[in-house]
Amino acid sequence: MTTIAFLGAGVMGETILAAILRAGQAPGDVRVAEKSPDRAEALRSAHGVTVTDARSAVEGADVVVVAVKPQDVPAVLADVADAVSPSSTVVSIAAGVRTATFEAALPAGTAVVRAMPNTPALVGQGMFGISAGSSCTREQVEAVAALLGTAGEVVVVDESLQDAVTAVSGSGPAYVFYLVEQMIAGGVEAGLDEATARVLATRTLVGAATLLDRSGDEPAELRRRVTSPGGTTAAAIATFDESGVAAGLRAGVVAAARRSAELSG
Repeated sequence: MTTIAFLGAGVMGETILAAILRAGQAPGDVRVAEKSPDRAEALRSAHGVTVTDARSAVEGADVVVVAVKPQDVPAVLADVADAVSPSSTVVSIAAGVRTATFEAALPAGTAVVRAMPNTPALVGQGMFGISAGSSCTREQVEAVAALLGTAGEVVVVDESLQDAVTAVSGSGPAYVFYLVEQMIAGGVEAGLDEATARVLATRTLVGAATLLDRSGDEPAELRRRVTSPGGTTAAAIATFDESGVAAGLRAGVVAAARRSAELSG
């Protein structure tokens, strides 16, 4: 059985931890580095995993998941670098930290995979964009894809595209929540009470997303099927276009990608 170490187990780290355990990973083969005694006890109680210090966690581990805040990465790597096995695969979910940063801090030849998750992983519907470092084999990338795939879907992209991944799927849930906020507000303005508007907007989003996912049809085609000439949907779409909604959304995604590039240096 693969031995997996987690350096940090915040919201996303614990989400991945719980997903791999549900998929059959033995708790006895999972180690978590956590400094807070209360948090450590909570992780032991909830998952039955070993909670220890960072160096002990990574020693002999086949996979090391780095799930600390980006600003904490340099200190964590300095602490564990000489304890990481040369055969380990290091997986980073620290936003914006390049594989080169890990490779410079770890023993030469260490396999590193960079991953950008998103929050729907909390309900098993995550989207992960992963990129291989310079020393990764295809088999190692596939193994990481299988591990993260327990919490959602995985795509493999060149690391140069990670800023775009961040802009589309990493930040993407916020765009969807923003849209639903406005649908609810519009429903209230049209006369609905807020609770009813929320149910209508939320379930419409879930249903439309499921239809898009399962039908295999292009979103533009699905939109056209709902948009009768001169009808209510057409009136809404025309207003969106006049208000620059489409252009604003596209510009927002590009702005997010640009900001991601700035933050990652």
